[in-house]
Amino acid sequence: MYVVTLKQRDRREAGDTSEALLHSLSEISALTPFQPSGSALLIGAPETAEETVNAVLTALRFPGWVLGVGVGSLYEPVPADAQYLQGTALGYALTATERAEHTGDRVPVRVIGINTELAAEAEAVLRLLGQIISKRSVAEWAVLDLLTPGVRGQQKYVAAELGISSQAVSRAVVRSSWVEELAARPAAARLLKWADAPGSIPGI
Repeated sequence: MYVVTLKQRDRREAGDTSEALLHSLSEISALTPFQPSGSALLIGAPETAEETVNAVLTALRFPGWVLGVGVGSLYEPVPADAQYLQGTALGYALTATERAEHTGDRVPVRVIGINTELAAEAEAVLRLLGQIISKRSVAEWAVLDLLTPGVRGQQKYVAAELGISSQAVSRAVVRSSWVEELAARPAAARLLKWADAPGSIPGI
């Protein structure tokens, strides 16, 4: 199972963006929906590895937040209220968030699980994806937020909505490495799954 915990580094610099972040995270399918815990943390337990990746990449759009992902067990039934969450996944996530505060200029996400090697590999892929996301401009996000993965023929619609040319939409998609991000997301999810259940790795 998976727990993601988030902490804002400095509210004085960026302002309190927790409400906006919670609104974005409300779209994540979760056993425990994302919610505040105490005065500084947001906590959620995404339903799947794929939703965990979605949560991490959603949160990385918000500057000033650090993220921890814990991969492990949770006491069942998993509660809807985060204050009743218990298990190794929660402990790992909280420790990962503490470590993420000391990542310097690197993408502020850490992953911890009982299988440290697989957790580190999942973290590496998430950081690469986070690096892609962190370099996107406001204009590029305006384009990407109107696109649906896997649907063809969208660029004319997006161009009309934004009042720009189809060529400008195409350039924004290329510059933003959106296609590459979508292609790499399953790799991050698969590594999280393997970290959660190493016996599921082919050949092991």
